[in-house]
Amino acid sequence: MAKLIGELLFELARSLIADRINLFLKRVAERVCAWLDPKVHGRKTRIVVGLLLGVAAYVFFPLVTGRLAP
Repeated sequence: MAKLIGELLFELARSLIADRINLFLKRVAERVCAWLDPKVHGRKTRIVVGLLLGVAAYVFFPLVTGRLAP
């Protein structure tokens, strides 16, 4: 019984932490985009910067979630 309750508590804590991290990462991404938007001029430059940020996110986010997963 104690093992079952322990597993449920760990799962609850893990889901709460994951939700907070996801919310934090979304807020950080919004603030970075809001900061970067007026600094980048020109359509081609915006496309290149967007592609570079997309590739970085494609690599970075799986690494972070892989480290957080049990």
